[in-house]
Formats: sequence, structure tokens, C-alpha cells
Amino acid sequence: MRVGERVTLLDGQGWAYEGVLIAVDEGNVRCQTLRRWEAAGEPRTHITLYQAVLKGERFSWALQKGVEVGVSAFAPLICERNVVDDLAAIESKRERWECIIREAAEQCGRGRLPELDQTQLFSQAASPSLPPPCPSPGRRGAGGEVRLIAWEGEYSTTLRDALARCNWAAGARIQLFVGPEGGFTEDEIALARRCGVQPVTLGPRILRAETAGVIAAALILYEAGEL
Repeated sequence: MRVGERVTLLDGQGWAYEGVLIAVDEGNVRCQTLRRWEAAGEPRTHITLYQAVLKGERFSWALQKGVEVGVSAFAPLICERNVVDDLAAIESKRERWECIIREAAEQCGRGRLPELDQTQLFSQAASPSLPPPCPSPGRRGAGGEVRLIAWEGEYSTTLRDALARCNWAAGARIQLFVGPEGGFTEDEIALARRCGVQPVTLGPRILRAETAGVIAAALILYEAGEL
């Protein structure tokens, strides 16, 4: 781009700016802002995707597409059936993952930069200090989050069932757990149930691990009227 051209800037905190380039040098770009407005790309519904770490480029793909759909935060998980379970090796990829999230947010006009939490064991993520779970589908955890876990062994409770009591107008908060290539174990699902995390089915077809979180996030935002 050249001096005099106009650009749209995102500050990662919810604001967008129109600016004009006043200097473009090697390694240095200066811009004069002309106006600002609240960025329109952010959903009211806050989704935290607890995605099991995947091998190869699959996890990066899940991050990129999750940002495009509207996920607000990502939490990498290590589960019992993880192919990748070396915490140090996983954390070494953080800088690259943050870059992928930032570039995807810029591409799709997100007003806020989605967060990338520290990598956690599934047991740590599923069992924070919680009040007693509600008896209805869509159990709420600490802070009022609806906590859901996608599981191919669940046949009765659909995602729509679990979201039935969400107050979308107030800006619902959803915690969504998605497993690794081999899926969650029975012990992990039992732990999730004890901690108030509701297993849900995503339909009769088994989805790949990197696809399930993106599809579920899209369905949640569709139910919220934001997609």
C-alpha cells in the first residue's frame, strides 16, 4: 500500500478505525486516524472452545475456522487419548497459534482478538470449583456459563436441547469441550457429568475432531440468532 491510501484498523478491544497512510517505510508504517466505530464482527454470545490438541495442522485449522465463526476464547486440552501429550512441545507452538488467531481475526473483521488460554489437562479444565449443577439440560457452571461436551456416545440430548434456557439477549456464555482424534473416554465423560458438564450429540454422523468444535460453535451462534 502507498501513502494516501485508506485502511481499516482493529485494536483488538472492540473498536475499528478508518485511517489514512501518511508514511510507509521499510519496517515502519504511520497512519492518521480519521474516525472510529464499534466493530460489528463480535457476537454477544461468548464461546470458549476447549479443544483437545490435535496432530499436524489440524489444531491450527480449528483455531482459524473457530475465529472466523465467532469463538471468543480457546483453551488447548490434553486428554487421555491425545496423540500429542508433551506439554512443553505444545506450549512451544503458542506464538504460532497466536499469530494464526490474529490473522484470522483481521481477515474476518473481528473487533476483539480471541484469547488463547494456557494448555490444560482435561481434568483441570472440567473440574473447577462449581456450585451444584442445575437439574435441567444446559447445566450452568461458575459465572453462569453453560458447560457442554460433544460426545458421540450421547444420543438423547441435542445441542438445541441443552441451549433451551440460554438468555441470548443478556449475552450467554458457553463452555464447549471437544475431544481428540480418539474421542473422550468413558471416565472423562463421567468426570464431566460430575462437574456439571452436559454431554450433547451433534447428530448421527461422527465428525472429525477438528470439525466438531467449529460446527458446534456455528450451531450455537445460529441458535443465538448471531449467524
